[in-house]
Amino acid sequence: MINVKIPATTANIGPGFDCLGIALDIYNNFFVEEIEDGLIIEGCDDEYCNEDNLIYKAMKKCFEKIGYKHKGIKIKIENDIPISRGLGSSASCVLGGVIAANKIAGNKLNKDDILKISSEIEGHPDNVAPALLGGMVTSIKEGTDIYYSKINIPRGLKFCALIPDFQLSTEKSRSVLPSEIPYKDGVFNVGRVSLMVSALINGQFDLIKLACKDNLHQKYRGSLIKDYDNIIKKCKDLDSVGVFLSGAGPTIMAMIKEDDISFYNKIEEYTSTLNNTWSVKKLNIENKGIEI
Repeated sequence: MINVKIPATTANIGPGFDCLGIALDIYNNFFVEEIEDGLIIEGCDDEYCNEDNLIYKAMKKCFEKIGYKHKGIKIKIENDIPISRGLGSSASCVLGGVIAANKIAGNKLNKDDILKISSEIEGHPDNVAPALLGGMVTSIKEGTDIYYSKINIPRGLKFCALIPDFQLSTEKSRSVLPSEIPYKDGVFNVGRVSLMVSALINGQFDLIKLACKDNLHQKYRGSLIKDYDNIIKKCKDLDSVGVFLSGAGPTIMAMIKEDDISFYNKIEEYTSTLNNTWSVKKLNIENKGIEI
């Protein structure tokens, strides 16, 4: 049996739309083995225990790429990454399926191959790349190829995920985005994402609050999330290093200083006054990426 352990991810980090992501220390574990016949899936809702399961679909895609004729498959899921919350749950399923299939087929693919196939299935590499490689990763798609660079962030930062009790699908979150943007918005984001990357590399955490600003997606997606603006303002008032929408949302992610011990309690106290239930989760950067 193969056990694939995959970290959660937070993508975009404000201005880095579809190209920046960070791995975090919540995990999905997938236990996969080839059996004589059929398909057995355990650990998820009945509606996903069939051939439409994303892990199995990713496995089939990988088998097709390699040219491996599989028999039956058994998948057991231990899922700790919240679903449809902007924390890379679908990317973990895709990556888990590709890695497990590659292992069953005799390890024909290297990490770059795995990243390419997983990104094809997922649609973009911003979650897949950090989940696979760990840490913070910049990634782009050029034609059919994926190019990436891993960024080493100095010690001093922690993360606080504010996770609501409602889901927001990536499809719905993307549906509110404009088909075109003004030139000035593009320039605005180029500057902020450049500042974000350089500030994180150099440990200039005082610049991150400014670098988190974005004109491409957050203001549109935020309109779908009740109390979004109020929570963003509160995080800033509590002196977070930076705050941004995690991936497509609805999770809101705050960066805080490593020695800030009061933020979690104060933001938890604040979110308890809101209509929806928001869980507050303390997180760290996961630098190892996947484990097999």
